[in-house]
Amino acid sequence: MRKKMFKKGSSANWFLGLFVVLFLVVVARTVIGVSGNDSKPDVVATEQQVVVSEKPVVLTFSDVLRRAEDIKSINIRDKDANGVLKDGTKFKAVISYDPEFLTKLSEKGAVVSIDSSQSWVDVLGTWLPIIFTLLIVFWIFRGLRGGASGGLSRTLLAQNPTKVTTGKPKTTFADVAGIDAEKQELMEIVEFLKNKDKFKALGARVPRGVLLSGEPGTGKTLLARAIAGEANVPFFATSGSDFSGIIVGLGVAKIKEMFEMAKRNAPCILFIDEIDAIGQKRSSHSFNDQDREQTLNQLLIEMDGFANETGIIVIGATNRPDMLDTALLRPGRFDRQVQIELPDLAGRDAILNLHAKKFKISPDVQLKDVARGTTGFSGADLENLLNEGALHAVRAGHKSVEQSDLDEARDKILMGPKKNRKMRAEDIKLTAYHEAGHAFVSVIYADVTDPIHKATIVPRGRALGMVQHLPVDDKVSMTIQEVRANLAVAMAGRASEEIFFGADKITTGAEADIDMATRLARYSITTAGLSPKIGLAAVKQVAAFGMRTQLESASEQTAQMVDAEIRSWLDKAHADAVKILTKNKKTVEKLADELLKRETLTGEEIKEIVLGGKKSKPEAKKMVKKRVKKTNAKK
Repeated sequence: MRKKMFKKGSSANWFLGLFVVLFLVVVARTVIGVSGNDSKPDVVATEQQVVVSEKPVVLTFSDVLRRAEDIKSINIRDKDANGVLKDGTKFKAVISYDPEFLTKLSEKGAVVSIDSSQSWVDVLGTWLPIIFTLLIVFWIFRGLRGGASGGLSRTLLAQNPTKVTTGKPKTTFADVAGIDAEKQELMEIVEFLKNKDKFKALGARVPRGVLLSGEPGTGKTLLARAIAGEANVPFFATSGSDFSGIIVGLGVAKIKEMFEMAKRNAPCILFIDEIDAIGQKRSSHSFNDQDREQTLNQLLIEMDGFANETGIIVIGATNRPDMLDTALLRPGRFDRQVQIELPDLAGRDAILNLHAKKFKISPDVQLKDVARGTTGFSGADLENLLNEGALHAVRAGHKSVEQSDLDEARDKILMGPKKNRKMRAEDIKLTAYHEAGHAFVSVIYADVTDPIHKATIVPRGRALGMVQHLPVDDKVSMTIQEVRANLAVAMAGRASEEIFFGADKITTGAEADIDMATRLARYSITTAGLSPKIGLAAVKQVAAFGMRTQLESASEQTAQMVDAEIRSWLDKAHADAVKILTKNKKTVEKLADELLKRETLTGEEIKEIVLGGKKSKPEAKKMVKKRVKKTNAKK
């Protein structure tokens, strides 16, 4: 290792040697200065006592001023003064430069001399730092001028190489679930890599680049690996952040190195994750991003430079496609864009069944129900849900992952872990009635809203309780009847507080309900065109950073009408919830009492309490339909 460090011709070695020399010079200068200025005298001379000694005595500046007539000669260098008194005593002192004082000494007969010469330590201490800085600058620019073949770039590239999978990925399309349409879109890439002569025969040109965009965790990287594994070709992976650094020009060198490596191993897949880190839109005002723009320019050149026959397919991944430069998305570069959506109900079920093979799942677990309760979850979220369920099963001492473990894991992900809060008895009771109000109105509107799954008063995160619904299937739109019903369910918690505790006892616990209801009403009125008063004109919402939401391209009169209509919708929903709960106070009280006793009630238990255990299912269903029809007719 030592031989390698001092190898002849190594720029790093002579740079290190020069640094050591400079360090020794600075240390020597410091030691010499300390030894010359801090030596302790054997005798201190004052005006009353002067002792002749071989060593010079130390005089203060005040002593020198008072004893100017006794000074025979004095030699001054900077602030250090050495001299001889008329009685032969040598002295030294630290003085301030004062022309009047020197004139006074000369008039008293003293021989005054000033030493302005520099020692070799002073010369080295002055010039070596300058030379050292110039050498560093020269060394950096010499490496940058060489590009990817230069010494600096070669060293940095060796320390931060492009990530390349060893061998070929074993991931195939069988390992990807829930995005069947996207897989079908990318099968052409696989066919081209396997048999490109079939495309040449018809003159077809396969896209040189494919951009995968979608929410985080939807499987963009997994899908890119699956393409390479399905086609049985090498897979080169890197990320946009790998091309950013403090050294200007390193990103360009990295782009060149990556494409040269891909050309040597064609046909292959070249994958760039988070490509928006280097592919952002260029502008005339981006003076501070010149290095990133140079890297982007090099990427554009490389993607447009190689021929289609090489078999290199560039796949980029991002969750911000709107930020990418248009030159990157033109035909010939990333000329195919595949939007990976969050999985639907069938997709979530397929993903859960795929990941469930890695866990010991109880036969009683219904993954279809888990998929129903995870609307908006990505593939990564679903895998994390199963893992959290397995961890909970271990803590609970279960031999396999049970349905209760997965329910606990879902609640933990959606609302946070359970909170062991010390709550007052009246707060717990108020929470129970609040959630009972939500649950009761949910059952009344069962044919319109999603089926109720459970109600609980166990605190989680910021919530003191919750009522959870499980959709039967994924909805792409809502009718105005569903909007009205959901608004009434949201307002039922506050309505229950008013009915059973009084208007002066309402709390801030309905904050999230009011916020959700306001957003739903505003969307329905300003965007979906469901309000007859506002009409079919879309009044879009714009929210600048740190500012409140405003209505875009709307007059002041229209904005006032929108606010009044939103308040009208919420007031009607609140009045409807109050009317339903007032007519059924005993049933709501019974539901709240059961919540206080058991803390959590399932959907079936809630329906049994609300509809009555003696009622048959057909009779109960008729009662619910009658209630919904009557309520909607009044609106």
